[in-house]
Amino acid sequence: MTDYTPARVGSVTKYVVVESFDVTPADLAARAYEISRGAMIKETCFGLVINGQAEEVDRIITELRSVDPDHIFIKDRGFPPGDARRCRANLGGARPGYHGMEYEMTIIPYVSHGLEVLMTKTESLPLKIHWCTGCWTSPDSKK
Repeated sequence: MTDYTPARVGSVTKYVVVESFDVTPADLAARAYEISRGAMIKETCFGLVINGQAEEVDRIITELRSVDPDHIFIKDRGFPPGDARRCRANLGGARPGYHGMEYEMTIIPYVSHGLEVLMTKTESLPLKIHWCTGCWTSPDSKK
């Protein structure tokens, strides 16, 4: 195994995954480029990869999620973009973890829908969740 010398010591890398009919990865990338103060931003088919100092990455993500919070998700990544240990240009084929991300993208629409329903119900009625049954009830119900 070859020695590894990190190029961006102290940085964090996060995925910004988009599942939206209103916002595309290109929309988020444009906004991220506008507000970035030195973070590395890479547009992908599923969203963005952002690498930089933790405070800067968190600031960018907070701003991006405000655009469509029920449809934009964040995931930690252990390697910066282009890292020779994970980059498919060096390894050939799909990078390790790609197939997991591909599977997660099939589930995210259900999570988004659940968040939308949750926000709709909590805005329209004072509801509470019964965690033991998983059902919605009004505080006035006799249950």
